[in-house]
Formats: sequence, structure tokens, C-alpha cells
Amino acid sequence: MSKRMLLCLFMSAFAGTEAFAQKNDALVKSPDSQLSVNVQLREGKAYYSVTYAGRSIIEPSRIGLLSDLGDFSQQLQWAGREKKLLQEQYSLDRGKVSRVDYKANELRCAFINAGKDTLEVLFRVSNRDVAFSYRIPKNGKGAVACTVEKEVTGFDFPAKTTTFITQQALPMTGWMRTKPSYEEPYSIEEAVGVTSQNKVGYTFPALFHVAGQAWALISETGVGDNYVGTRLSEGSTDGLYTIAFPQSGENNGQGPASATAPLPFQTSWKTITVGNDLKPIVASTVATDVVKPVVKSDKLFTPGRATWSWIIWQDSSANYKDQVAYIDLAASLKAEYVLIDVLWDVLIGKEKMAELARYAASKGVGLILWYNSNGSWNDAPYTPKNRMSDRTVRREEMAWLQKIGIKGLKVDFFGGDKQVTMQLYHDILADAAEYGLVINFHGATLPRGWDRMYPNWVSSEAVLASENLVFQQSFCDNYPQTATIYPFTRNAVAPMDFAPVFLNKRLNRNPEKGNFRRTTDAFEMATAVLFFSPVQHWGLTPDNLEGTPEYLLDFIRNVPTTWDETRLIDGYPGKYCVIARRKGSKWYVAAVNGEPAEKTITIKLPMLENKEVSIIKDGEGQASVLQKQKVGTSVTITLKKAGGAVLFN
Repeated sequence: MSKRMLLCLFMSAFAGTEAFAQKNDALVKSPDSQLSVNVQLREGKAYYSVTYAGRSIIEPSRIGLLSDLGDFSQQLQWAGREKKLLQEQYSLDRGKVSRVDYKANELRCAFINAGKDTLEVLFRVSNRDVAFSYRIPKNGKGAVACTVEKEVTGFDFPAKTTTFITQQALPMTGWMRTKPSYEEPYSIEEAVGVTSQNKVGYTFPALFHVAGQAWALISETGVGDNYVGTRLSEGSTDGLYTIAFPQSGENNGQGPASATAPLPFQTSWKTITVGNDLKPIVASTVATDVVKPVVKSDKLFTPGRATWSWIIWQDSSANYKDQVAYIDLAASLKAEYVLIDVLWDVLIGKEKMAELARYAASKGVGLILWYNSNGSWNDAPYTPKNRMSDRTVRREEMAWLQKIGIKGLKVDFFGGDKQVTMQLYHDILADAAEYGLVINFHGATLPRGWDRMYPNWVSSEAVLASENLVFQQSFCDNYPQTATIYPFTRNAVAPMDFAPVFLNKRLNRNPEKGNFRRTTDAFEMATAVLFFSPVQHWGLTPDNLEGTPEYLLDFIRNVPTTWDETRLIDGYPGKYCVIARRKGSKWYVAAVNGEPAEKTITIKLPMLENKEVSIIKDGEGQASVLQKQKVGTSVTITLKKAGGAVLFN
């Protein structure tokens, strides 16, 4: 047998021979060989690097961690490595795609530290994604659990890389000390290494324009109850970002910032999605590719659309009469749900809520009710509170909700990424699945693979969302630009409850008050497709039923909230975005303009070639027009400032 054949044989399994252990590099490539990861051991420290199509994406960067079992960041030696091909087909019932054919090459690297304990690092490389995770196996020394105190994981980008990233908030800040809640603005084409306002790093996902030649989206997935939610540190001027654990003051100081779990212990997955353009970023399913369901349920959890009084009518609208009006609005718009927000327990009460649920059911509408996650880690006064953090109380509440026919919960104000809070997310989802309740989290962390891990999770906020249109005129003014960033960042990795589609000229129950909406009606229709969430909460009000063109209302009545296929057609964060999504045989194409001047774009839509389509586009002022035309090989559309368009067949 030749040496080459012998080497190939060794590379197919962990090799314990001294000759193999002396080899310091291990390479794994994507199935199409364009994306590659090289793992190196240099002076006892482990590094990895990523290249795509011959370009450096991640320069040699540290991997490893510190734990109470030992230091796995230095004095390491190779203990073996193994490669294998992974292939899996799976379905998503609440996804931007409905079917995934996942194919990746896996490299499992094993290292031993000075104490002779083992750390495994798993790399999975598909044609557009790199995902890696640490695993500490049972060590044979009697340890049954392990505490991970820190990762040394790094992401070292080449020079001249720029960023679209959002800063980490300081703990116990913001309204009623409810932060961090992933509700900060994004940088726009900012140089690496620029110090953030709070000087504590950045939250996931983080988008990098790599030396002006490629794109990389860094994120995290697979966090259930056994780990913390991590983030990126401040960046160095030469482009190095490292993994940071939660701040000690998060959750009002409750719980440690470390993560503890039984052995074998596997951490979250860090993910890197790569492309020469932004299409792989939008199409990526890596957040669900590398996780498995952790909770099972025989209940059915239905996605759909919802009306929501609070967004325009605010706190006082959680009364019986106003909610009847919104139930009627939902029925008129063929929406599946009505979300009843804060203070319903005071303004309606449990007895009348049961009556209201019966009325909603008679209209074919389900109710989703708001809850405070708890009062102990923030000062938010809204009720109901202290019903979600204690298991016995939570299950009693959920049993009552199930009994009166409530369909789901919106749980708010979490304020941290510690393991104790991740455990709370997990417990709420697990109990709610048993009681047949869908779950939406607000004031919350980034969902990390939860659309596959939990059958009843339907959305999370984790973004500077539409409530800020009501709170700040400056957000209204900047919204067109902001809307072109989210599809490439926050919404690329998970469903996002932004709550789009507004038709009121001023965002207040009193039409003479409130912030001025800057966007056109066509822009607003486009956001129903641009932003993805299995349950979409519309910013519409009962008065929108009068004076609104029927074709706009018909569009809202029929637009899906889950999709079989998603494609980026064109765009650039902060400038414009054109996204196409398919449900069955119907395509919906959304285009929005984020720049302060009219823009004419020509887009290729091969999936609609030679088909007649309806186009809702900008008309006079904020108004829209509807036209039908046959699509050729391309379509030219003029988007007004703060304007948009939506095409559908």
C-alpha cells in the first residue's frame, strides 16, 4: 500500500499513532471545494482559518476554551482527527424555505491539554457555511459535569473589511432597566476596530464586507438550556473579534456568566456564512442545519397573520371594546390571530377574557396574550407578571389559557444572555408546547436555531422594531435605510417579529397627533414580504378599512407568512433590497429603496418570465397604484424616495 493511500486511510478516522499526531494541520473543504477551513496547531495553541474561492475570509484565529476541567487554550497536542460527509433532508413548517437538502463535510479535531483531558472541535463546511462547536467528552476521572468559563474563539478579518454590526447594550439600562434586548442600531459600512458606544462589543448576527470582495455573516445557533448566549468583543484595528460571554450585571446579577452542563458537554455552534455576493447570506439555513429538535409535541402550531391594537392605540387599548374591534379587523383581513398586549389582566380580566376568546373563535380568530417574563430582573411595571418564571405557576397559567382557547403567548422583558435566562426560554417553550401554545419573545435575545429546536416557537423581536416608529420621529425618518439592512443581518438568521405594514399617515390613535410616516404605501406592502416571521403582526388599524384601496387589503388578506423558497434578487445593505419568496407556485417579489433619492432598478426574474404579474408600486405622494403586466426577461421599476414595490403572480 502506498504512503498516499495509507495517509488517506488514516484521515478517515481518529488516528492515535505518533506519526499522525505530529502532523500540525488539518484541512476540510465544502462539497464544491470553494469554501475551506484549515486547522493548525502552533506552539500548543489551536488556530483555524477560512478561505472562499481562493480569498482569505478569516485569517488564522484562535480556537479553544477555559473550563473547570482544565485549560483548553494552550499546551495542546493533537489527539486525532476524523472526516466524514454529512447529508440530511429535513422540512421546516415555519421557515423561509420549507425543505432543506443539507450536505457538508465534517472535520472532527481532537486535542489533549496539559492535564490529559480531551477537547473536540467539530467543523461542518457546506457550500456556503462554516459551523463549529466544542465538545468535552467524559474524561474517565469521575467528573459528571463541566463549567465553561470562557471561549478564546476569534474571527480575524483581513484589512479594509467593513462592518454592519449592532452594539451590545449595557446591563440594566434602557427603559425600566430592561436591557440588553438586542434593540440597538446597526453600523453602516464602518471600518473594523471602531469602538462601540458602550465599549462592550457587539451582538449576533454580524455582517462583514471582507476587503470589498466578499461577504461574511457571523452568528450563533444551537443554544438551548445548556449554554449562554455569546457575542463578539470589541474589534481590534486590524480586524480581530473574539467571543465574549454575558456581562455579570445582566439579569440584575442573577446567575453566573459561565455555562455548566453534564458531560459530554457540547457548546453552541458559531456560524460563518460566506459568499462573493449577498445571496448566500439571505438563503442560508445554517442556523437550523446543525441543530436537532429538542422538544417534541403532537400539537399543531399554526403560523399566520395578526392584528395588534397596542402598536398604534397603545396601553389603554387592552380593553374589551377595543379588542372586539381588532378581532373584527382580523376577521375582515382573514388574519388568524389578534395579539392583546400589556395590562389585559387589569383592563379585561380573566373572566371576560374567556368570553372574548369565545367571541374571537366565532369569528375564526385566535388570541395571543402578552406576559411579562418576570419582575425580578427589571423594573417594568406592566402586568401580568410573575407568571412565567416559576414552573408551577407557569403551568397553572398555561392550563387556564389552553382551557379558554387561547392560542399563544408573547413574553417580554428578559434582559440578558446568561444560562439561567436561556433555561427560562427553554422551559417556557417546553411547557407551552405541551399545552398547545405558540410562543413569541420580545425584549429578548437572538433566537438561535429555535425554529427547528422547538415546534411552537414562531418569532422573536431581538431587533430595533416597529414600536420605534411610534416612539421616535428619527426612526421614522431613517426607517427606509434601516429596512434594507435587516434582510442581510437579523432576519437572515431567524424569523424576526418586526411587525410591519402601516397605512396611517400619523402613528397615533388621534390622526392629528403622533410621528409622521415617511414611507409610501407600496413600501409598506413590500415589508410584508421583505421581513420574514411565521406570525406577522400588522401595524394596521380598524380605520384602515375605510379609504384604503381594496387591492391593498386583498394583498394583506392573501400574503403568506411562511415560504417554500427565498431568493435575494439584488440589493446592498443601507441602499436597497429586492427579495423574492415563493409559496407553492406563487411568487412574491418585494423591493424597497433606502436611499434619499428616487431609484430606478432593472431586475431579472427568471421565475416569472412570460407570466402576467400584478405590481403594486409607488404613485402620487404616498399613494400606490396597481398594474398588471407580462414579465419578460427583466422588469424595470422606479422606486421613490422611501418607496417600494411588490410583484406577485
